[in-house]
Amino acid sequence: MKPTLLILAAGMGSRYGGLKQMDAFGPNGETILDYSIYDAIREGFGKVVFVIRESFNKEFREFFAGKFEHQIEADFVYQELTDVPEGADYNPERTKPWGTSHAVWAARHVIDEPFVVINADDFYGRDAYRVIVNFFNKNDSGNYALVGYQLDKTMSRHGAVNRGVCDLNAMGDLKEINERLKIVYDENDRIRYDTDEGPAYLDPATPVSMNFWGFYPDYFQYCEDYFVHFLHERGHELKSEFFIPLLIEDMIVRDQKKIKVLQCSEEWFGVTYREDKPFVENRIHELIRQNVYPAKLW
Repeated sequence: MKPTLLILAAGMGSRYGGLKQMDAFGPNGETILDYSIYDAIREGFGKVVFVIRESFNKEFREFFAGKFEHQIEADFVYQELTDVPEGADYNPERTKPWGTSHAVWAARHVIDEPFVVINADDFYGRDAYRVIVNFFNKNDSGNYALVGYQLDKTMSRHGAVNRGVCDLNAMGDLKEINERLKIVYDENDRIRYDTDEGPAYLDPATPVSMNFWGFYPDYFQYCEDYFVHFLHERGHELKSEFFIPLLIEDMIVRDQKKIKVLQCSEEWFGVTYREDKPFVENRIHELIRQNVYPAKLW
């Protein structure tokens, strides 16, 4: 069964100053999404599902219309604040949806096959899709996977980054993800972050999560069950977020699922701020020069 690519594209781009999901980075107006879908098609994915907001539904559909539908099936779902489990209660003054795991749950009615979750504004590279497809083809346990990137292949020379550092067991399964803040290169080119006890250092090959997950459809039921719990505990908060790692951590603690961390050789890059755009454009042009991608995708 061909896997589905689920793209989390409901962000409003407040820090970027617009909908970066539709901003051009390639030489012929290609978005980061275009390259993600192109890589997924090359690795045998059968469908792409976009999680978007209903407020920009028309603009988004028209922008991508006619690009790749002849090569892969496409569907759209909406992440909206009011889409919660029946009977759930939350603060009536809240205005924003509930985070990445809520965004995945929004696709529960359109996915019945193995699926991969990615961010719309992150460039993952073809190898990530290759290793996750290999996982699905060989996995007979029903467990899940996370594509881990080497820390040094996600760093910036222009400032600090925050990363989810993966702690693995001897079998290569995820034990936990620890958020490390303000990771930088120091004057000796070591990778450092600060703690209350002073500076700490990370190996450049340390695996980190960039939100590239491999799930099966039973994820949706686990997600709904934990979402009910989350809303009971934190639904009164105006800005609480139901992130994917929250649910994953609960699964690991309860021994419901194992999460295999897959090694990826790619360099990750993405956009958060408008100032990130020139770097991403240059990296894409370099990949085109190396014949990794054609100058015109579609």
